[in-house]
Amino acid sequence: MKRLRDHIRHKDRAARPQGILAAAFLSTILCGTLLLWLPIASASGTSVPLDVALFSATSATCVTGLSVVDIGSTFSLFGQIVILLLVQIGGVGIMTVATFLLIMLGRRLSVRGESVLATSIGVEQSASLLALLRSTIGFALVIEGLGAAVLVWRHLAAGYPLRRAIGLGGFHAVSAFCNAGLSPLPDSMISLRHDNIYMATIIMLIVLGGIGFLVLHNLTHFRFWMRDRLRRGRITAHSRMVLQTTLGLILAGALVFGALEWNRGFADMPVREKLMGALFHSVSSRTAGFNAIPMSSFSEPSRVITMALMFIGGSPGSTAGGIKTTTFLVLVLTVIAMIRGSSATRYGVRAIPETIVRESIAIFLLSIGLVATIFTLLLLVENPPTGGNATMPLLFETVAAFGTAGLSLDCTPQLSLAGRLLIAMTMFIGRLGPLTVVLIIDSAGRSDHIHYPEEEVVVG
Repeated sequence: MKRLRDHIRHKDRAARPQGILAAAFLSTILCGTLLLWLPIASASGTSVPLDVALFSATSATCVTGLSVVDIGSTFSLFGQIVILLLVQIGGVGIMTVATFLLIMLGRRLSVRGESVLATSIGVEQSASLLALLRSTIGFALVIEGLGAAVLVWRHLAAGYPLRRAIGLGGFHAVSAFCNAGLSPLPDSMISLRHDNIYMATIIMLIVLGGIGFLVLHNLTHFRFWMRDRLRRGRITAHSRMVLQTTLGLILAGALVFGALEWNRGFADMPVREKLMGALFHSVSSRTAGFNAIPMSSFSEPSRVITMALMFIGGSPGSTAGGIKTTTFLVLVLTVIAMIRGSSATRYGVRAIPETIVRESIAIFLLSIGLVATIFTLLLLVENPPTGGNATMPLLFETVAAFGTAGLSLDCTPQLSLAGRLLIAMTMFIGRLGPLTVVLIIDSAGRSDHIHYPEEEVVVG
């Protein structure tokens, strides 16, 4: 009997939600790789190299945007549609799409399925899970549809044929909302940066996709026009933290980039384009990775700030990667509490649970460790020349892969096979989250309830 209980317990641990979610992502990447490897997916009619197909599928599914080839000229219409579907599935969430299809077919979700879905969305299991699922799909379709309509209009105004305008508008709308940063155009957004309406639409799509479906769901159910608080509802602490941190990072990034690049990277642009360029780069750096100004024209300080924004990333339950905005804010609030000598980390009049604080610290340290490890391995396999800033592109690429932001210093196409595999693995871990990966590895799921004697140590 004991052996049977142990066997059941072992199977339960082996099928934890994190593991199922990782397996779903990996399966999608492999299916995408096989589809992109088909001759029909190539513009030349000849299969692209397997490593190119794998890297492209990983980048699309993990909504990163890094690419070793030009998507528009390398892949056929079929290949680009496959990439777009991978972006959509990876951005909205594999389990979200799968569950929605089950519901459409009249199937019910199992208890374990609800657990996996909750993990993929980033919430605790609750009775409102399916309502959140429906709103997630609804948000994605409505926002992408409205964004695509505006982008198609601007492409038509720029002189593109109708078919080409529809294709580019739809692709960019999905890619922007899913924070993928992939574009069929060889120069990303550089040729479109003069169109402020186009740029503003892309910014809105990126921001809406980056704040997370939890926040969107909360805002749509907040009836601000009602005086009765019970009927009006409330904006949760999570939503306030996400919105305040997102706005703060966007404004701070725009001010810094504007100040640093006004007479450098933005030197040949009119004032209006300079302001839009600074705002666009601040938004795109954290989550999407679209390029309106070549990264090669940016100064070293701007590249460092860009890496910091990519490392922070988007918000929990969103289409973006990174350590997440709430993690960053909790870390900042924890440091402030320590400086003030407070025993609790507070957000306004609310105390943040100690478990959340510890989890935020763990995510930060694990992320730093991952970036440092991958960067070191890249230095070993790529063997860059010594001196100057020769290693900066490799570090930049590593952080971009972890933050699932597609900005690049044009280093990715020159990577060796080993380097591409390392970057692909980093994109995969960055999309899942380093803490999720650790929980998968620690399949034993041990819970230590033993209390050990304490002893003081000197730190700092």
